[in-house]
Amino acid sequence: MSFENPNLSRSAHVAALNKRFKNTDTVDMLREIMADPGFGKLALVSSFGADSVVLLDMVANINRALPIIFIDTEMLFHQTLTYQRKLAKDLGLQDMRRILPAREAVLERDFDNLMHRSDTAACCALRKTEPLARALAEFGGWISGRKRYQGGARAAMELFELDAEQRIKINPLAHWSREDLAAYITAHGLPRHPLVTKGYKSIGCASCTTPSGTVENERAGRWRGQNKTECGIHIGEAARSVIVTDEGFTDEDWADGFHSFDTMPTQESPALAIDLQSDFSAEDLLPWIAKIDLIRVDFPVFSDGRGFSLACQLRLLGFVGRLRAKGHIVADQYAMARRSGFDEIEIDHALARRQPERVWQTCANWRARDYQNLLRQSA
Repeated sequence: MSFENPNLSRSAHVAALNKRFKNTDTVDMLREIMADPGFGKLALVSSFGADSVVLLDMVANINRALPIIFIDTEMLFHQTLTYQRKLAKDLGLQDMRRILPAREAVLERDFDNLMHRSDTAACCALRKTEPLARALAEFGGWISGRKRYQGGARAAMELFELDAEQRIKINPLAHWSREDLAAYITAHGLPRHPLVTKGYKSIGCASCTTPSGTVENERAGRWRGQNKTECGIHIGEAARSVIVTDEGFTDEDWADGFHSFDTMPTQESPALAIDLQSDFSAEDLLPWIAKIDLIRVDFPVFSDGRGFSLACQLRLLGFVGRLRAKGHIVADQYAMARRSGFDEIEIDHALARRQPERVWQTCANWRARDYQNLLRQSA
C-alpha cells in the first residue's frame, strides 16, 4: 500500500500520515514506511549516541541495507567512533555512510579547530548541517531518533514532519519515554554508548558536551552555559538562512522545496526549484530550463568562483527564473554575483551576524560599481 496521495499538498500529506500512524506500533510503522516506494529513497540519520541503538536495532531487523548516515564532525569523543564501528558490525549494517565536513571548508574557516570557542552556530553549520545537507541530497525522506521528552523544540514534534527541503522527516520514537528506551535496550540485550555510565545523557562533540546532572534536562550537557539546544540539523532552513537582495535582508519566501538534478520530478511541477553544484555543466539542464522557477547554486568555499561562471552560462542559455547563490559568499562579492546573473544570495545567520545588513547594503548599488560604468563616467 502506498501512502502517497498526488491530490494532497506536501503539508496535507504529512498531516494525513500523522493521523494514519498515530496509534501504530513503532516497528510496524517502520516496516510499512521502509517498504513503501511513495516515500522515495530513505535513510536513517544516526549520531550513534546515548540511545541510538534502539532505532538502529529496529531498522537492522527490518532491512540491514537501509543507508545509515553518520556525521563525523572530526570533533567527536573517541568512544563514539569506537562504538559506531562495533555497533555497525554487530548489527550487520550493510550501507554505513560516514560523512565528514568538506576538507577545503574546514581549512578555510576552522583551520585551528577552535571555532567552537567563539561561534558554536558557525561550527555546527560547518561540521554538521552542511555535511548532512550534502548527504541527504539523493534521498526523498529520512528517519530521525528525536524524542519529545528531550524538551525544547522537540516537545511538540510530530511523527512526520517536512524538513527545509520539503523532504519527509520521520520521528518513529517521538512518543517514546526514557523508560521505554531503557526497557527496549534491556529486553534485546543491546550495548549502550560507554559514556552513558559516566553521566552523559546526550552525546555530541567532545568540545561541547558535558555530563548532565540527575535533575537536569537530558540535553543540559550540550553547549552548557549557552542559549543553544540544537546543532541546526533539526531547525528549519528559514530559521538558519537569510536572503540578501538589493533591498537588504529578507526571510525565505520559497516554500516548495528544492530538488537535486538527479531527483527532478518526472512529471511537470507547478513550482520547481533545483540545487546545483558549482561544477555542474549548464548544458545538461537545457531540456528543462524553461520549466524551472528557481535555481540555487552552491558555493562550497569562499575561494570557489565557479558558481559565477555557471550563473552566466545559465542566463546565456535562456534561463529567466530566479537565480540564487548559496553558501560562502561575502559582501564584497555581491556585485560580482549580481553581474553574473544572480538575483539573490542565501547566507546563514552566522555570516549575517559577522556581516550585518548595513555591510551588504554598501554593495547594493552594484551597477554603479561596474567597471564599464566607471570608465564611462571618467571618459
